[in-house]
Order: sequence, then C-alpha cells, then structure tokens
Amino acid sequence: MAATTTQERVSEQRPLPAGLLRSYTLKWFLERYGEFTPVQKEAIPLIKQGKNVLITSPTGTGKTLAAFLPIIDDLYRMQEEGELERKIYVLYVSPLRALNNDMRKNLIPPVKGIAEKAREEGLELEELSMAVRTGDTPQSERQKMLRKPPHILITTPETLAIILSAPKFRERLRSVRWVIIDEIHELASNKRGAHLALSLERLAELADQEPIRIGLSATIEPLPLIAAFLGGFYDNGMPRPVEVVDARFKKPMEIRVLVPDVDIIRDPEEKINDAIYRLLVSIIKRHRTTLVFTNTRSATERVVYKLRKYFKEEGILDADEIEAHHSSLSREVRLDVENRLKEGRLKAVVSSTSLELGIDIGSIDAVVLLSSPKSVTRLIQRVGRSGHSVWDVSKGYIIVVDRDDMVECTVLAKLARERKLDRIQIPNKPLDILAQHIVGMSLEKKWRIEEAYRVVKRAYNYRNLTMDEFMTVLRYLGGRYGGELESLNVYSKIWLDEVEGVFGRKKSARMIYYLNQGAIPDEAKVKVFTTNGRYVGDLEEEFVENLYPGDIFVLGGRTFEFIESRGMKIIVRNAEGQRPTVPSWFSEMLPLAHDSALKVGEFRRRASSLIKEKGIEGAAKVIAEEYVLDLRAARMIAEYVWSQEVYSRRDVPSDRALLIELWIDRGGGTENVIFHALYGRRVNDALARAFATLLSDMIGYNVRVTVTDNGFMLTVPLGTGLRIGHLRKLVAETGKRELREVLKEALERSEILKRRFRHCAERSFALLRRYRGEETSINRRQFNSEILLKLAKRLKNFPILEEAYREIMEDYMDVINAEKMLRKLRNGEVRVVFLRNSGPPTPFAHNIVAHGYSDIVRMKDRRALLLRFYEEVMKRIEKKSAHSARRDHRRDRKA
Repeated sequence: MAATTTQERVSEQRPLPAGLLRSYTLKWFLERYGEFTPVQKEAIPLIKQGKNVLITSPTGTGKTLAAFLPIIDDLYRMQEEGELERKIYVLYVSPLRALNNDMRKNLIPPVKGIAEKAREEGLELEELSMAVRTGDTPQSERQKMLRKPPHILITTPETLAIILSAPKFRERLRSVRWVIIDEIHELASNKRGAHLALSLERLAELADQEPIRIGLSATIEPLPLIAAFLGGFYDNGMPRPVEVVDARFKKPMEIRVLVPDVDIIRDPEEKINDAIYRLLVSIIKRHRTTLVFTNTRSATERVVYKLRKYFKEEGILDADEIEAHHSSLSREVRLDVENRLKEGRLKAVVSSTSLELGIDIGSIDAVVLLSSPKSVTRLIQRVGRSGHSVWDVSKGYIIVVDRDDMVECTVLAKLARERKLDRIQIPNKPLDILAQHIVGMSLEKKWRIEEAYRVVKRAYNYRNLTMDEFMTVLRYLGGRYGGELESLNVYSKIWLDEVEGVFGRKKSARMIYYLNQGAIPDEAKVKVFTTNGRYVGDLEEEFVENLYPGDIFVLGGRTFEFIESRGMKIIVRNAEGQRPTVPSWFSEMLPLAHDSALKVGEFRRRASSLIKEKGIEGAAKVIAEEYVLDLRAARMIAEYVWSQEVYSRRDVPSDRALLIELWIDRGGGTENVIFHALYGRRVNDALARAFATLLSDMIGYNVRVTVTDNGFMLTVPLGTGLRIGHLRKLVAETGKRELREVLKEALERSEILKRRFRHCAERSFALLRRYRGEETSINRRQFNSEILLKLAKRLKNFPILEEAYREIMEDYMDVINAEKMLRKLRNGEVRVVFLRNSGPPTPFAHNIVAHGYSDIVRMKDRRALLLRFYEEVMKRIEKKSAHSARRDHRRDRKA
C-alpha cells in the first residue's frame, strides 16, 4: 500500500514528540504552546523517521509547525555536529504567493526562539537562514541567494519550475532534503498540481538524495489518492510509500441550517431579502467576529452594502466594522482587511472563496454561509475557519433562500456532520503542461527519450502516459508538423533526433520558457459590439466561453442576443423584452459536487418513502430529527416532495430515477425537454451538450441548453412536433455512441473550445504570452489561436487540440462521472421515467425553467414566474384530490 492512515496504526506505539526533539527545541515549544496538538503528536515522529507524510487537518490545528518543528530541530542538530553548511535543505512550496512572506514571518519565532534556548544551554548556534523566491523577488536578492543560499527556501510551483532550469541556481537544489507542499488540496485538482508533480520528479532526479515529501492539506477526500499524488512513483512503477496523518475530524463542529421566517414561495422578494438580512444581523450581533461566505463576488459586494445599511439604520455598529474580501479587490485592500480581522477590529467580513484557504485571519467566532456551498468539503473548510484553536468548537450557520436550496443545504449539513466528503479528481496527463516541462528539461542537458519518459511517468498525473502520447508532444516541440505550423509563426522549441533517440536545447528556448511557463491562463475582458458596430461594454472571458449563438444575456441593464465572436470581441443584436438564457453570474457560480448531488437524490427518495409510510406530518418529524432541522423547515421539504409526486403521478426524480419531462410552453412558444438529473452541474453540462447534439440531429432544429445542478433543459421552437417517442429514441441513441465523440461534435463550434484551445496553446508555447521581454496582445493571441485551431483540426492527434478537448470534458465538465451515469441508465440501475406535461412544469422543474430569469435585473419576473407555477400546480393538485374524493364517494355508495 502507498498510503497508511493513522486509524490503521492505532495499535502501534510510537514515542511522543517530547522524546524525539532536542531539549532546547522542546523547551521553546512547551513554553510557547504548552502541549502538542493531536496532529503534531502523529506527524513529528514520522518526519523524524524520514518518511513521506501527508498531514491533513483543519486550520488552527498546528499542522504547519508539525511539519517544520522536527526539520528545524534536525537542522540545529546538524549545526551542533558540524554538518550544517550554507546550502538549501528545505524547500517550502505554496500555491499562494501572498502566503509566502507570511510563512517567512511565521518561521521567525521558532527559528530565533529555538536558537536562543540552545544558547541558554551553552550551545552557540547561529540562526537558520530563510529566503523567499518568487517572480516578485528583486534581482539583487536572487544574486544574494546564489552566493549565500538560505537553509530554508520559500517559493511557488511556478518559480520552482524556473529555478530547476536556471543553470546556476539549479545546482543549489542538489542539497534539498525536505520538500513541504502547503495547501496541496488546492493544487491536486488542477493543472498547477500536474505542473508541480513534474517539478518534484525533476528535483528528485537532480538531488543528491531523494527529498522527503511532506504535504499539508485541509479537509479533503480520498486521502489515499492525495497521498499517491504527493508521493508519485519509483522508476520501477511502484508507488512511493506515504504515511497519512488524518486529523481532519478531531475538531468539534456544529452546523445549523436556518430558514428565514417568511413564506419563501408566496412572499415578495423584498420581504424575503429583509428576513434573510435580519437573520444574518442577529447572528453577527451575537458573536464577536463573524465570517460570512457568499458564492459570487457580486453577491459579496451586495451583502456588504446591505449589512452596512442595516447596521447604520439600527445605530448599533460602525459601518467600517464590516468589510468585503474577494479576488477582484487589490492586494493592498485584501491585506488591510486580513490585518484588521486578525487584530479583532472587524465585526464581520463577507467573502466569496478567497478566505477559504489557510490565510491567517485570527480568531473567528462563527461562520455564516448564504445559500449552499455546493460541496461537503467546502462546507467543512468554511465552517472550520471558526474556533481557531484545535479545542474550540467550529460554529457554522447556513441560511437558505428557496426550496431546492433548503433540500441541498439540509443534505450537505448532515453529510458534513458525518464527515462524508466529496471526492477530488486529479487531471489525467495534461499534454500542455508536459510540453512545458519537456522544454524545461531540454535546458538542463541532452536527454535520451526513454530516460525523460521514465522521469515523467513517475509523476502521478502522468502514470498512464503512453510512449505514443509522449512522442506526439516531442514531435510537436521538435517541429515535426513542418511548414504548416511555421506559416503561423509556431516554430520548434527543442531539437529532436528520433534516430539516435535524444532531444535537447534550442538557443531561443530559454527566454521563451522563463517568460511563458506556468499553468494559470491569462484572462481578459471581451468587448461587446452590436451588429451595426456600436460598442456596448465588456464581459469576462470566463462568461463568454459559456455562450452559444442565440443565447440571451444581460449587459448594462439591457438584453442582447449572442451572434458570434471575433477574437476578443463578440457581436450581438438587441434582444429587448426577451428573457435571458445565461444569467450574468453564471460563470462565477460554484457547481454542486457530483457526490453531494447523488446524496440529494438519495434524500428525495427517502423523503418520498417516509411520506408514503407516515404522511407529510410524520415524514416531517423524522426529517427534522434525523437532519437537525426545525419542524417548519422539515414540513416545507416534505410538502415539496409530496407535491412533485402527486402532480406528476410518477416516482420522484432521485439517485435511482431519471424523470424526462416534455413540457409545452405555449406562452413562450417553446417545447422543452427537462431532464431531472441530480448529478451536479459539471456532469449535467456534459450530458446536456451531448443530448442537445443528438436531438438536433434527430429533428433538424437548433437546440438551446439550460444547465443547473439539479437537471438540464433542452429547448426548441413550438411546432417541431416533439413526442415521447423522440425522447425514448434519444435515450436509446446514447447507448450506441461514445459520449466523448458526441461531445467533440458538440464542441466543434463552441466558444469554450476557442477559448480553452488558446489557453492550451499558450501553455504549450505555440502562442507566446511574452516575447523578448514584452507582453503580446491577448487580442492578437486569440485571433492567431482561432487560425491555429482550424489547422489543428486537420492534423492527426495534434496534442494541443487533444488536450483542449480533454480539459473541457474532464476538468471543466465531468465526462468521467457522466459516462458512469449513462452506464447506470443502460444497465437499469437508474430507471428512466417519461412524462408529457401540457400544464405547468412539475415542482422540481420550476427552478430549472426559471434559471434564465435568475439575473438580478429580472428577479421580480422570476419570483412572479415561480409563484405562478406553484399556484397553478397546487390548483391542479386540489382539483385532482377533489375528483379522487368524489370518485371514492361514488364507489363507497355503490358498495
């Protein structure tokens, strides 16, 4: 086994840290902290034994010191014994550049304090040296590090990749004995993690002895997978052993789901909003410091504005005691907020996702989440920010905003209490990152192809890389695609001799590598013009990649229809009066994790079973007790599930039943196929695009797609004559074709392929972000990318295009779990139920249908639509009930 958890080692007796640390180290620690935390008791002995270790525990449990204390102790022992030289022994890698200087400050007390305690014992020890090396480090500091290397070097994944290829500095890395990867959960799930994994293998190849790997992680699952990612493989293909210190759930946690004291269906938006803010204000007033999480940056700003207004009206709090914190704010503003929060000078801070990570923000009394956090892992991470000490209870409150949100939050809260986390997915052999590292490796020396392939295969992300795939990347970099690429100024980056089986450096490659490496793409604003050339405004590129021709969106308070894109500008036409199909916040919204979505489906099935067995009131009592919910909220959930089942006369859509509802919207002039698929938005995105392509081929009409976490809707104009027979055939078609092939067809003309292809081309150095020290125009890069994309489609197995497809399908969407769900449909694990609906859509479909109305400009229209649907459904249910009662009465009289 590559990973061993602490639970599996309960019977093993290990010496406590006190018996392993030098007397002066122990004295400093006990005087400052008093006792070791559970995570420190587990981790320190393992690190002292020279083992690779993954340490996972919440913020404030001492995991950073658990990693550094035994290493600092060892370095001072080496100095005592005359073995310590002016070399780099420790490499600390953090994904957040902003945390690096904080880490240096945090290491000063143990480094300085332990040396002082040693002097008190008569040992004249010099303090260990530390330095930070990032892209911001001045040249003079870099030269100083080269002359006098620090004992501890603090850096980022991107800078590590550069210094591994720097002729002089790479020699300074031969002495590295320990590598500490902080926030490893933030890296493993994306391409920065793949980038780092390859750097670690290149470091292992370079170092005099293989460095010990120590990973620090917040709450994450599955731990064996993260341990395998941290450890990688030996040359023989066997995984490096990694010990897992699992202290994720030592910290006590209280989580409550709160429902505003209003009728969340019938009451107007203003009344509901007021109730939500009153509830939020009451929580803030009861606690010294409260951290409030929203799911979008725009919502963060809106909440701060409203809170300041409420507190000002009540005259109980200075408006300056409430601040916003999100990634769009300047670094100076964010640091000011963090410092004031740490010093206890703020009553509340509202954040989107920027305060989820391990930034030290001091003591937080309570965390509030406005609406669902969309994953159990994120919920635990957010709530874990409160109660900073390992022994403090973390308090979290989730305020829900509608019925679907109530169901989702109720399920997530129970899963969090039971510590059932969502599983992380690690990118599988991203070829653009591989291309970067091959160029970086070529700067080091002349490589034999088999030797380089062996090093790459040791990285966890590339364990399944075939030699053929490796060779396609080498041939692209070696200019084997010839004049066609060179006509677009895409030249070779390495020299390659396939006969001799070697590759090496080209003169121009070093500066290209230094200026263009990295995994984070450049994002830019896209200019919006009408068909007659009038400039309307700008959109985020991340929003534009979700657009299809015909989509309606809001910009500047007006609605526009998307026509086409041309580089970094898009063409639209006025669509006044038409409802938006893509809300302005769509690209910001966090997707519901697939595992959590399935649990929501399981909950629906359980609630339905309870209602049949005990009635609405009886079911509500069980739900309230099992899910720690007040009875009013539990009753609302039970009534919601009951209304779906009674109105549809079908089993509720769940983890075992997929309801496909054909709803005719005569007022809107559309026919809509609603898939009640509780699989999460990333899975639904893949399925929706595939089903839309197949449906379009079947009926000969363009199909508009609406995707949510709870399902998706395919829309065509009224009059296409859609029948249930078409839908049966549509489901049958998915069993005949590979999902990935259908998705490739769906992505052919999509904006997301155009944008993601550019990102992959930039990472692969086909398009240079910086050339000869100057920034190249992102508009020009996008234009060139679209020309290159047309050429790439004609080339067989072109690695950049293959990677763009893989990234979209596996990282942006979730094609792997989508394929699993289709297999379950085919083998009968999930039943398919069809419904033709001439009345209003079924209750569970209301939020899917209204999704396009969710833009803030159309909020009142959305509320009115949902209320109309609800009232029409309830009238029909009452009519059905009255009809059933009359029928039963006649039957009784006959009897």
